[in-house]
Amino acid sequence: MRLERLIGGLELSGRVPDCEITGVTADSRQIEKGNLFVCIKGGKFDGHDHAREALDAGASAVICERDLGLENQLLCTDTRQAYGILCGNWYGNPAQKLTLVGVTGTNGKTTITCMLKHILESTGKKVGLLGTIHNEIDDITLPAKHTTPDPLALHSMFSRMVGAGCDYVVMECSSHALDQKRLAGVHFKTAVFTNLTQDHLDYHLTMENYYQAKKKLFSICDTAVLNLDDSYGRRLASEVSCDTLTFSISDNAADYTARDIRPYPDSSRFMLVGNGQIARVKLPIPGDFSVSNAMAAAVACLTLGLTIDEVAQGLNTCQGVVGRIEVLPTDTDYTVIRDYAHSPDGLEKIITTMRKFAQGRVVTLFGCAGNRDRGKRRIMAEIVARLSDFVILTSDNPRDEDELQIIQDAMPGIKEHPETPYQVIPDRYTAIEWGLTHAQPGDILILAGKGHEDYQVLRGETICFDEKKVVAEILSRLNHQQ
Repeated sequence: MRLERLIGGLELSGRVPDCEITGVTADSRQIEKGNLFVCIKGGKFDGHDHAREALDAGASAVICERDLGLENQLLCTDTRQAYGILCGNWYGNPAQKLTLVGVTGTNGKTTITCMLKHILESTGKKVGLLGTIHNEIDDITLPAKHTTPDPLALHSMFSRMVGAGCDYVVMECSSHALDQKRLAGVHFKTAVFTNLTQDHLDYHLTMENYYQAKKKLFSICDTAVLNLDDSYGRRLASEVSCDTLTFSISDNAADYTARDIRPYPDSSRFMLVGNGQIARVKLPIPGDFSVSNAMAAAVACLTLGLTIDEVAQGLNTCQGVVGRIEVLPTDTDYTVIRDYAHSPDGLEKIITTMRKFAQGRVVTLFGCAGNRDRGKRRIMAEIVARLSDFVILTSDNPRDEDELQIIQDAMPGIKEHPETPYQVIPDRYTAIEWGLTHAQPGDILILAGKGHEDYQVLRGETICFDEKKVVAEILSRLNHQQ
């Protein structure tokens, strides 16, 4: 692609002879002859420090934010913004040929995007998905490295989705991606806000910064679908300039409300009410927070032109998401659930939901992530100890941190509830084995934190750790020992 065409839509200063560009990258280690290198300053590295190196490696030009004294440089005010637009241009702006729906918030993003895809597909639409667990192009599943890909990978996926005949794309939009402008140049038909609770403060530092990052999604969409049950959702409703629709499971002031909610161990029944319409829903997923997720997906689909009956029929056949309130096969007289809950709000929701159906104890096994927000460790532990009948404190993904120090950070929360018995077992495999061998008839054992993940990061190394397989392996061994 000619450089002049590639930089279309950007305000740049400097003169570089028009030439054929062979690729775009922000990684100086991946430079090939004829590439355009974009200098981006990150948390640890600054691409500007490697601009000369990129030119020496064969790059035809560099785009930077400050004068580096290089012959083939183009200057702009924001290279992150420029990089997103350049990546879109490189692939022919495939996002413009798709109807995009973005979902942001602390919890619920993965479930809502999966619900959205299922509802749309139930009406005959071809849909792509970008998310935490994996990416999907129609019925093809691909691995996901990040919740929201970097711009080059993102537009590559959009291009493949267009090629596969997709009409719609539903995607999770993380606060990191929004803050880092990975979605620059992308516009959404509909954007959904789920909730905001303490998470990622190791990156954002304050809840206000976290909120402002999420809010950016609603400056690049036509319609906002907002959760009126969340205080930040209510704040967004008063601050965003785009069209808005609100949903709630308790507040009749919302545009769409779930009424007459009836919880069951394996499902939730409710009435979807709004805009003078009503539909009965039997969602095959338990929990009030699942109803809230369903309402978010339902209202988003209504903004896309689906009828309320089509939405209800789609919800009636939704299946659970891997690692979200997932009942593991055990053939025991107790139940084992694995769930991705790794924030205070997520833990409170999963434990509260399971308490409604437990015939015995609710036993919660959890840990806190390393190299992440230390401030939420005590809060998480306090919630688990307050709501559970028994706690097993273990490791999650310690990463580069000392797992014993992480546990020590969480312990004050456990000790706030001396009436709740607990066991500390740092090794997660051993902790799960202990939980399985000590479970009593009627108990619900919640394995919280890892959900769909099939790995664990210990001392900087990634090892295979799929809790579904771990549980099956332990139970098989225990059965053979009997």
